[in-house]
Amino acid sequence: MNTATIPGPRTAAALAARRRKTEAALERVHQAIARLRREKAQVSVASVARRANVSRTFLYDNAEARAAVAAAMTQNGERRSRMLVEQDNEREATWRERALNAEEALKAAHTEILSHRTRIGELLGQIRDLEDEWPQEAVQRITTENTTLKQRVRQLTTDNRTLDERLKAARSNLRFQDRRLADLEARLADPGSGM
Repeated sequence: MNTATIPGPRTAAALAARRRKTEAALERVHQAIARLRREKAQVSVASVARRANVSRTFLYDNAEARAAVAAAMTQNGERRSRMLVEQDNEREATWRERALNAEEALKAAHTEILSHRTRIGELLGQIRDLEDEWPQEAVQRITTENTTLKQRVRQLTTDNRTLDERLKAARSNLRFQDRRLADLEARLADPGSGM
């Protein structure tokens, strides 16, 4: 009779006890992963081992435990990556909006400056044409209006420069955000890069 192939009652009991212990440990691993997800905490081998009261070796050696931890880590990484991309998209949208607003204000300032220059040209032409026929107080009034318009043009030119600087800054910020977004996309494409 060959006793090596038929386990004895003590061996069978030991194997059954080991199987129950492994199943209990697996159940604790699944519960630990579920708790970490509910708490929105970082899922890692160390955190699962600590919460499930199992060794890291168990998590690496047991195929089911290893697969469960790997799946949870992947899912957690994807959720975190989505959150980072959403935050970057929100920031980029604000910078785009600012850049568009600055461009719109710049166009409006250019249009207003052009209309004021046209008006100044018309007034100067009227002054030259009618300078001899008009009384002195009319000439002074037109000269005063001309001076006022010139001051307004200078003010609009200054405002135009300020808006142009803001537009350049907004474009620079947008380029920075584009580079950051590209970096995040690269990180998402290569999850093993330490995210």
